[in-house]
Amino acid sequence: MAQAEKLKGYRGIGADVLERYGVGVWSDVEIDSTGGRFEGLILPRSETADDRHIVLKLATGYNVGIAAETIRAIRERGRREAHYKIPEKEFPYDPGKPNVKLLGTGGTIASRLDYRTGAVIPAFSPGELYGSVPELADICNLETEKLFGVFSENMAREQYITLAERIGEEIRAGVDGIVIGHGTDTMHHTAAVLTFMVQNPPIPIVMVGSQRSSDRPSSDAALNLIHAVKAAAEGNIAGVMVCMFGPTSDQYGLLHSGCRVRKMHSSYRSTFRTVGDIPIAMIDRNRIIPLREGYPRRREDHDVTIHAVYDEHVTILYYYPGMRPEIVDAMVDSGHRGIIIAGTGLGHVNKPLYPALRRATDAGVHIFMTVQTLWGYTQMYVYETGREIMELGVTPVANMLPEVAYMKLCWALGQTDDREQVRRIMQTPVADEITAREPYNGYLIYQGGIPEVQDFLRQVHR
Repeated sequence: MAQAEKLKGYRGIGADVLERYGVGVWSDVEIDSTGGRFEGLILPRSETADDRHIVLKLATGYNVGIAAETIRAIRERGRREAHYKIPEKEFPYDPGKPNVKLLGTGGTIASRLDYRTGAVIPAFSPGELYGSVPELADICNLETEKLFGVFSENMAREQYITLAERIGEEIRAGVDGIVIGHGTDTMHHTAAVLTFMVQNPPIPIVMVGSQRSSDRPSSDAALNLIHAVKAAAEGNIAGVMVCMFGPTSDQYGLLHSGCRVRKMHSSYRSTFRTVGDIPIAMIDRNRIIPLREGYPRRREDHDVTIHAVYDEHVTILYYYPGMRPEIVDAMVDSGHRGIIIAGTGLGHVNKPLYPALRRATDAGVHIFMTVQTLWGYTQMYVYETGREIMELGVTPVANMLPEVAYMKLCWALGQTDDREQVRRIMQTPVADEITAREPYNGYLIYQGGIPEVQDFLRQVHR
């Protein structure tokens, strides 16, 4: 094997260590280091990674990086070159099963890891998905279409409009359910804007992603995909939803309303939570159990209203004590047409901002108030501060989440710049972005150490 191939991706001190002990990429080795003994397969190094670590694939399936300068000995036990190819089988067609369309935006569903670059390469064709998750064929006939290949943080106006229009086309063509593969970081933003752009759909539109890629033993990708496809194919719940893990275990998934859901943890598999309500349903491989009433039901028609408009000249200002008026002025000067404020308490900001808010509204900027507490409502009639802010032209939007309000204002300004019309659009519920009340069990935050919480945890964590 050529030396360059043997050291694939390694350079500097990392390459020196491998050459010293006569091993290379795909060597099955035992490594003694000052940090302990490790056994595994030496993996190629990402081209953009540092040169000071050796990367092993452990028997557990996880990767570990070992600092090259800590290594005292390496013994090669053999070679096991890995070929990371996604298995592909023809997806079977059954005329008795529902037809589901999977639209891809770039999020990881099933995948392999490209060790040259360190990037995750998604499986996406029906054959690849069937090879990776054969259970899908027991649920439906699956057709896939890759619309984009972007990280979720790069989703924006162009992608939202294209996605909404394709959803409309698929619904009118008679598909039984739609699944959208999406990165988790901004999944709740896309779910919110689709709720406004795709109105009164007759079928489930289920967004799904994974917190951990498919090369990891703890990946949630396959189970999330099975649950999402089941919800799209067999579920009686219409509309835009997010389907992800419920608890951190593999017990069940949850279906969340597209405009009441939020990513709440950077790495937990159970990161998505319904805020200000409870999830629509639980789902596992065998059943879908509604948790509340009032959700839209699946219909037999193929009628849907697509209103795919969007104006990007909107921002969210997260208020903090001491915020200075030039922050608001800068938004106006840079051409922003709308501002969502995440205010303190019931929807408040400090008095020094008042002149800037007045200048903004006088300039035609549309300003709406949400609460940074996430749970609860703006109640701007309660205190003098709130009343004064409303007199400046700032409009409260009840218990709309800040990100949802942002997406709705972008959508509203894509339709009109008339102040009263924009207010009417923002304050009139399209789905359940505004609710008449929050259920008593919609706000639950568990804190370890509190006696009643510890009693509960002992029942569910054994």
